[in-house]
Amino acid sequence: MKVRKAVIPAAGLGTRFLPATKAMPKEMLPIINKPTIQFIVEEAIQSGIEDILIVTGRSKRPIEDHFDANDELEAVLEAKGKQELLNTIKDLNSINLFFKRQSYPKGLGHAVLQAKNFIGDEPFVVMLGDDLMMDTVPLTKQLINNYNETHASTLAVMPVPRQDTSKYGVIDPEREYKKGVYNVRRFVEKPAPEVAPSNLAIIGRYLLTPEIFDLLETQPAGAGNEIQLTDAIDRLNKIQRVFALEFNGHRYDVGNKMGYMETIIEYGLSLPELREDLIDFIKATVKERL
Repeated sequence: MKVRKAVIPAAGLGTRFLPATKAMPKEMLPIINKPTIQFIVEEAIQSGIEDILIVTGRSKRPIEDHFDANDELEAVLEAKGKQELLNTIKDLNSINLFFKRQSYPKGLGHAVLQAKNFIGDEPFVVMLGDDLMMDTVPLTKQLINNYNETHASTLAVMPVPRQDTSKYGVIDPEREYKKGVYNVRRFVEKPAPEVAPSNLAIIGRYLLTPEIFDLLETQPAGAGNEIQLTDAIDRLNKIQRVFALEFNGHRYDVGNKMGYMETIIEYGLSLPELREDLIDFIKATVKERL
C-alpha cells in the first residue's frame, strides 16, 4: 500500500523558548523568513505525501492561519506586482492539510494516537517539528523507499554522543538488514548513558504501520509519566519487524537555542542574497570578539 499520509505533532508548549512561545507556537519560530513547521511540510510534499494531519494544542491557531488563504495580503502583493511572493503565499494555500486538537499533553504517543481515524488502515509517517533534515533525498522519502521494499515500519536513527542518550529513544541494533538499515532487538526510551544499548538515537522521522494504534491505546505511561511512542514501537517490534535506517545527511535540532541559532546561520549561508553579507558579518564579529 502506498504511503501517502503524514502526521506532524505540534502540541508541545515550547518552554525552552519562553517568553517568545508564550503566545507564538514554537513551530512558527522563523528560520529567517520561513517558520520551522513549513520546512517539515515541504519535506513531506517532496517525499510524495498527499495528506498531512497537524496535531495541535492550545495557542496553536497561528499554524492554521499560516497555511490558510489571506485574500487581503494576496491582493496587496498582486497590486504591487510582487508575483514571486504572491506565488509563494498561494503555494501554502494549496497544501492538503488537516488539523486535530490534542486536548491534554500526555506525550508523543498520545499525540500520534489522535491521528487514528485520519490514518485508517494505511502506513503513515510521523514527522517531528524539532528536527530539520537536509539531504539529497529527503529523509522521509528514504523511509518510504525502505517501506516499499520491506513493507515494515522503519525509524530514522543517527549517532549521538553517548552522554546524550537520555534525551532520545535509542535502539539496540541486532544486525544490518542491508547497508545502513538495522534489524532491532529493542527500542529504549531515554536510557541513561551507562545502560544505553547503543548511541543510535531516533531522530524524529518514523514510518509506521497502522497496527501501532492498537498498541498506543493500551500503552501505559512511561518516562515522564507520558505515553511514549518508543515504548509502543518496542511492543510492535515483538509482533512484526521494525527497522532502523541510519541517516547520513545533516540534522538541525531547532528544539534548543543553540541548535536553532546554528540552523538560522546555515540557512542564511544557503541563500544567495544573504551569503556574502553574512560571511562578512561573521568574520568581523569573530575578529572583534576574539
